[in-house]
Amino acid sequence: MAARNQDPSLTVTDLLLSWRGGDPAALELLIPKVYDELRRIARGKLVGERQGQTLSATDLVHEAFLRLVDVDVSWTDRVHFLAVGARVMRRILVDRCRAKARQKRGGRARHVSLDEVQPASLDPSAELLELDHGLQELAEFDDRKARAVELVYFGGLTYDELAEALGVSRATAHRDLRLGKAWLHARLGPA
Repeated sequence: MAARNQDPSLTVTDLLLSWRGGDPAALELLIPKVYDELRRIARGKLVGERQGQTLSATDLVHEAFLRLVDVDVSWTDRVHFLAVGARVMRRILVDRCRAKARQKRGGRARHVSLDEVQPASLDPSAELLELDHGLQELAEFDDRKARAVELVYFGGLTYDELAEALGVSRATAHRDLRLGKAWLHARLGPA
């Protein structure tokens, strides 16, 4: 089925399959169907960021689309696309945090005496890096629970979508998410 016919009844899954089959017009039809949902997910991920930060939800979605267009994935359906999109957004945010951390360790840093130092609260970038590290550790222990946390936290998936993405029942998806969050809480603390 070619996406060129611009049939409004085409689903995200239809368009993904057409795009995977080599129809470039399918991507043009796909973008408006998933853009708002990806933007909602991105806004949710940026809520904890500091005021004045330079990455907007729109920027995050555009960067994610640029990376998704180049990825070689055998798309299966909308949930699969959102799951991969969530992982791509996580990587973008973590990469930005790491870049900021590198800049903070030198460059234009002002040297101050210990008397001038004020206690600082944990900044959201550090929390994201800590969460990323915790998810990597959890994945070594139990990959499915790490994916459950990632898909809900970074992807904004519902329990039904999570169950579909993991290929398990809704109850198992809920249990995996609960246990994954508990493991991270024990590992990272209440923050």
